[in-house]
Amino acid sequence: MTTDRRRLLIVGAAVTTVLLAAVIVVVVATSGGGRHAAGSCSWMSEGGAAKHVAEPPADPPHSGKVTVDVSTSRGSMTFTLDRALAPCTVASFVSLAHQHYFDSTPCHRLVTDTIYVLQCGDPTGSGSGGPGYTIPDEASGAETYGAATIAMARTADAHSGGSQFFIVYQDSPNLQRNLGHQQYTVFGSVSAGLGVLTKVAAAGTVDGGIDGRPKLPITLTTVMAR
Repeated sequence: MTTDRRRLLIVGAAVTTVLLAAVIVVVVATSGGGRHAAGSCSWMSEGGAAKHVAEPPADPPHSGKVTVDVSTSRGSMTFTLDRALAPCTVASFVSLAHQHYFDSTPCHRLVTDTIYVLQCGDPTGSGSGGPGYTIPDEASGAETYGAATIAMARTADAHSGGSQFFIVYQDSPNLQRNLGHQQYTVFGSVSAGLGVLTKVAAAGTVDGGIDGRPKLPITLTTVMAR
């Protein structure tokens, strides 16, 4: 496994089988234990925060959409977050946005084969930073990962998501691993500006591999939830 706390599990065709086997073990070991009770969210403290922030509210709304205006060094995007899909995840993202946690944050990881994603949300740019707490998984097992999907990154451990998220810039059915609640939590979509990401993806990674830092750097300048 990777040493980065919230790197995606599926990193390329060559290692998919090994990673999937590891995830299945985790699913068996953790099934039946959840942290998301109806109507409430459980935030678990974890290590130091990349930026100091307050925890989100424990009882967020469970319906409605949130519009997020995202300015980047490569252009503007609009996110539409869906509370009905993942109320705790949306509550955390909105709370972090209101506290300017994402501002001036580089997107540190691009994957250009097997899955097609740009990963962001770590102010340190290292792939290991988080907000100092983890959030409960909210996947249903029926997730799909079409272009413009926004989902949470996490490790093989249950409930290990924090602030890092990924945006799918091209349909990525290989993200669907039939792992039930261990799927990546989908919490919104890019409703405008997806071309910003396709331009970054077209330039590839710094070292020319299929998984690494984008050669065309992109920074989240400001992230503002309405």
